[in-house]
Amino acid sequence: MPLLTIWLALSVDPQLGYFLPNSRWLLYTMLGIMTVAFPITSALLLMRAGVLSSLEMPTRQERIAPYVMTLMYFGMAYYLLHRTPLHPAVDALFIGILCALAATLLITFWWKISAHMVGIGGVIGAMLGLSILHGLPLLPLLALLVICAGLLGTARLLSSDHTQGQIIAGVALGWCCTQGALLLGLII
Repeated sequence: MPLLTIWLALSVDPQLGYFLPNSRWLLYTMLGIMTVAFPITSALLLMRAGVLSSLEMPTRQERIAPYVMTLMYFGMAYYLLHRTPLHPAVDALFIGILCALAATLLITFWWKISAHMVGIGGVIGAMLGLSILHGLPLLPLLALLVICAGLLGTARLLSSDHTQGQIIAGVALGWCCTQGALLLGLII
């Protein structure tokens, strides 16, 4: 979701990217490696080592090690992203993503929150925050994202992986973290 969030943000808000569109592939590649490839590879290695029973991580205890590792990878991605010539809103968005993941990790010690919903909620919060911040007409995109969130939440309920409360809490956490970091980070 961080890769999708940054890609959407740079696609819908021309004020965010100061560099040529041709060089965005480098940014997307770096984000893809740090936020997709490394976490998946780590989860596979943890599964092979017997720490995880499956990639679904059915118990909240199994989720802690992968979340810690993913938080480290996201932190490294933020460090590299911070060094690129982008609008401060991109840094704020990624801080929101880091906050959402850190909060998900902390909550996981006591409760099984839906990380899928944290992710889609974060994308919605980011797009709504950019719409508010720069006056972008993103209603069709936001409507599509809300429909996707509804479909994802329904799938999580039907698969019996989460309760309704875990799904609602997940989307609310992701939404609040990204939108809050974006709007508050640029005010401070």
